[in-house]
Amino acid sequence: MNTLTDRYLAATLRSVPTQRRDEIASELRASIEDMIEDRTGSGQDTPTAEREVLTELGNPDELAARYADRRLQLIGPTYYLVWLRLLKLLLSFIPALVGTIVAVVKVAEGSGFGAIGPGLVVALHVAVHIGFWLTLTFAMIERSQPAMDLPDWTVDQLPDVPAHRDISLADTIASVVMLVVTIGYLPFQHYRSWVRDTDGDNIPILDPALWSFWLPALIVVLLGTLVFEIVKYRIGHWNWALFGTKALLNLAFSVPLVWLALSDRLLNPALGERLSWLADADNRNIIGVAIAVGTAAILVWDLIDTALKTRRQTA
Repeated sequence: MNTLTDRYLAATLRSVPTQRRDEIASELRASIEDMIEDRTGSGQDTPTAEREVLTELGNPDELAARYADRRLQLIGPTYYLVWLRLLKLLLSFIPALVGTIVAVVKVAEGSGFGAIGPGLVVALHVAVHIGFWLTLTFAMIERSQPAMDLPDWTVDQLPDVPAHRDISLADTIASVVMLVVTIGYLPFQHYRSWVRDTDGDNIPILDPALWSFWLPALIVVLLGTLVFEIVKYRIGHWNWALFGTKALLNLAFSVPLVWLALSDRLLNPALGERLSWLADADNRNIIGVAIAVGTAAILVWDLIDTALKTRRQTA
C-alpha cells in the first residue's frame, strides 16, 4: 500500500532530471522520516505527523522546481520590468501605425469606409504578434543567458510629479482624431462618395462649386481648431483667452455652414439626379434646416459647456 510519503516522493520525482532522481529520493525520504520522528517524539501519532510534515513541505511541483533549479515563471523579476516597458512602448504606436498604413492603402484601392475593418484587424494581429514574440524572446533569454549587467536604478530616474490637468489626454486625442477625419473626408468625398451616377462615376456629396472658396476656408478653420486643441492640452486648463479663441473658431465654422445649408448651397445639386427625393425643393429645404438647427444646437451647447468649465477652473 502506498503511503502519503510514497505518493509525495513520486509526485516530486516525476519533475526532476532522471539522473538525479535516486539521489533526491534518498535525501528527501530521509528528511521526511527525520521530521516525522521529531514530531512523534513529541507525542504526536505517526499518521498525523506524516500529514503535517508533507503539508509543511508544500506542493511537490514547487519542491521539484527547487531541486532542479527551474524557474516557475515565464519572465522572472530580473527582466520583467524591462520586458514590460518595452512591451508598452512597442504597443503604443506600432499596431496603430501598421493599421493606418493598411487602411490608407485600402482607401487608395477604392475600398472607402470598408478600409477601416482590415486596418483594425491588422493592428490587432500586429499587437498579438508583438506580445507573443517579445515574451518568447525574454523567456529564452531568461533561461539560456546568464544575468545581463542591467544598469542599477538611481534616484535620478524618478519622474517629475505629474501636474494636475483639467484637460485630459484622452479628450484631446478624441478631438484631434475627429478633426483629422473631418478634414480628410472633405476632399475624399469629392473623389469617393457613396453615390454614383448611371455611368458609375462618383457624385460628390457637397457642391463642387464650394471648392472655389468655402471648403478651403472651412478646412483652414478646422486646421486652426486642431492646433488649438494641442495648445489647449499643453496649457492644461481652461482660461478665458482659450474660451474666446474656441468661440471664434466655432463661429468661423458654424456660421458659414448654417448659411450654406439654409441657402441650399451645401449639397451637390447633382444628387437629385440619382436620389429622386432630393430633386424636390421642399425636401432639400428640410435637410438644410435640419443641418442648420443641428449645427446651431451643437454650437450653443459646446459654448455653454466650455464657459462653465472655464468659470470653474478660473475661480
